[in-house]
Amino acid sequence: MNIVQRAEQFPKTDPYPTRTKETESIGPREDPVLWRKWQEGAPVTRGQALHYKTKGYLVCKDLFAKDEIDQLIETSAALRAGSGHIRSEDLVTEPGSDAVRTIFRLDEHSALFARLAADTRLADVALFLLDDEVYLHQSRLNYKPGFTGKEFYWHSDFETWHAEDGMPRMRAVSASILLTDNSALNGPLLLIPGSHRYFIACQGETPDANHKSSLKNQVVGVPSREILESLAAEHGLDAATGPAGTVVFFECNTLHASNGNVTPFPRSNAFFVYNAMSNKPVAPFAAARPRPAFLANRSAIRAVAPVQGSLIAG
Repeated sequence: MNIVQRAEQFPKTDPYPTRTKETESIGPREDPVLWRKWQEGAPVTRGQALHYKTKGYLVCKDLFAKDEIDQLIETSAALRAGSGHIRSEDLVTEPGSDAVRTIFRLDEHSALFARLAADTRLADVALFLLDDEVYLHQSRLNYKPGFTGKEFYWHSDFETWHAEDGMPRMRAVSASILLTDNSALNGPLLLIPGSHRYFIACQGETPDANHKSSLKNQVVGVPSREILESLAAEHGLDAATGPAGTVVFFECNTLHASNGNVTPFPRSNAFFVYNAMSNKPVAPFAAARPRPAFLANRSAIRAVAPVQGSLIAG
């Protein structure tokens, strides 16, 4: 890739420097993608492990029963309807309206979603991919209403978590549980497969309290069009689609985005970020102070204890 000066080796003090005053740069990833070698008995197949390693994401269907999904959908609707009872810092609305866009600390606001985060069908996959005990770095409920749901621009989660939260290494994975059918039409998760193998050091210093604007419209910490065009030309674009109940695991450094939703059909998902216990946040690498706790768990860190069985109490 010749579109920018390639950073062949990042300084040892910070393997992933970003938010620079100078031009952006792109360099090789210095961490494993699949931290544990696949073997019989793993919670994913050999083919799934290879797909995650090479593409940076994995789509899993039919992990949950219909009654489990129905209960999750009902609970998510109740959370949105009762958003007035949720502390204001945990709520993000659509730009220009009061429509709920995101509810953070989802596991604190719902016992059912806390149980979902610990479910073996999610947690065991995270444990395998990261080869470590894990904790929830972040959890949230995303909702993109029909007709008016706004887009999320291209970015790497790790770039933000490293720069503003102090996450040291690429040893985290996100699990997105679809709570509505996601088609190519209603703003599904878009990914650049293979982009997780690079780190893009973005140009532009982090403003104070950047999260207050970036949650609605991220401007700092995003790749240039030139880099996006180059990566998309080389690797293509994928859309993570599926019926409600589908789970998308994607590597923390995979570039992703989503289109605006102008269809009549809303798009919703629950979102859990599993970070390795050995990868707890330190001081931010490119911000004056850490983001608030609802965005980055720093003090209530405890290992997830996986729970097996139905989400629905007998």
